[in-house]
Amino acid sequence: MSTKGWAVGSGTAPDGSSRSDEEWERFLRESVAGAADAPKEPSARAREVAQRLRSEPDRGTGGWRSYTPAQPKRRTGWYVAGIAAALMLLVVALAPGRVLDLFSGSDSTPLAAESGKPTQAPPTDTAQRPTADEPFRGSPAARWANGADGITVPKAEPVGWMSEGEVDKALARTRDFLVAADLDRGVLRGERPKDAIALINPHQKDVQDLLDTAFRAPSEDNDPLLLFTRFEPSDTRLVGDIVKTRGRLSYEEGERGALNVTADVTFVYPVRPADGGDEILRTIVRRELVVSWDDPDKVITEPGTFSIVSYKYDVTNGGCGESTGYFTPPFGTEGRADENSEEIDPYDRSGPVAEGASDDESCRRATRS
Repeated sequence: MSTKGWAVGSGTAPDGSSRSDEEWERFLRESVAGAADAPKEPSARAREVAQRLRSEPDRGTGGWRSYTPAQPKRRTGWYVAGIAAALMLLVVALAPGRVLDLFSGSDSTPLAAESGKPTQAPPTDTAQRPTADEPFRGSPAARWANGADGITVPKAEPVGWMSEGEVDKALARTRDFLVAADLDRGVLRGERPKDAIALINPHQKDVQDLLDTAFRAPSEDNDPLLLFTRFEPSDTRLVGDIVKTRGRLSYEEGERGALNVTADVTFVYPVRPADGGDEILRTIVRRELVVSWDDPDKVITEPGTFSIVSYKYDVTNGGCGESTGYFTPPFGTEGRADENSEEIDPYDRSGPVAEGASDDESCRRATRS
C-alpha cells in the first residue's frame, strides 16, 4: 500500500533527513482519517508518537490535541447507480414500448375489461394527432381492446325459462349481433347487415317494418343507423383493420320470464376521405341496446332469435343534417357542429346514453375525439 513516498517504519525521508514529531503526528492523523495509502502495521516510532498523543491530550493551542477519527466515507453512490442502470436495462429489454410511453407522455397499456358502470370519464390524453400507422394515438381508445374483445360478457346463471347453458348461448348470440351490426367490414362499407338481421325475431312487426323501409328510403324515423354502423364508401374509407371497443353486457329477468340482455358499448372508427386525403378523424358511436330472449311457449318467436326492446345511440364526428342511411364524417369544414352546439365527451361512459337520431342531438360538439 502506497504511503505517499515515505519509508514506512524508518522515520526518515527518502533523502535521509529525519522527520519531526509534528510531521509524524500529521501522518498518523491522515492515516486514522482513512487515507487510502495509510500503513497497515505502524512502526515502533509511530506507536511511540501515538502513545504520546493519547497520554497528552492538550498542550495548548499550538500543541498536541486529542483526535476523534472521522467516519470513513461509504462509497455507495456507484453501487446504487449501477443497480439502477441494470434495472433500467432489464425494463427496456422486457417492455420497450412501456418505456417509450413514459418518455412520450402516452400510455398504451391495455385497460382491464369493463365489468361495471364507470364512475368517471377517462383521463385526458396527450394532444397527439392520429396518423395512418397510429389512428388511435392521443385518444383513450388507444388502450381499449380490439373489436369483439372489448365487449365484456358476464358469467351466465339460470334466468326465467332459461338454464345456465341457454343463458350463456343467448349472451354469446347477443354479442354476435353487435359484431355483425357494428364491426363487420362489409356492413361498415355500406352493405346490408344480413347476419345481424337474421338474429332479430322475424315476427316482431314494428322492427321488421323499420328494416324494410330504412335501407330503401332512410329518414329520421326509419334510419338503418338506429341499429347498424355504415359509411358511404364513395365518401369515407376506414383507416386500418381495427375498430376499438369498450363496453359490456348485463342481464336480468324480463316480462313473462324472458331473459333481457342490455348491451352498452362504445365503438371508435378511424376514417379518412375516400379520395385519399390526409385528414384522419375518429367517428365515435356509443350504443345501448336491450333485447329480449322470449319463452317460445309465451311469445311467437323463432329459435335463436331475440326481440328488440329498445335502442339508442350517441355519435360524434358522424355528420349533421338530413338522414342518408350512412354516417358522414365532417372532413374539412363541411358537416361540422357549430360552436353553439351542446358539448359531449364521447369517451365518457359514466353517464347515460342519449338518443342521437335527431339533427340537434347528432350534431353535438365533441370535447375530444
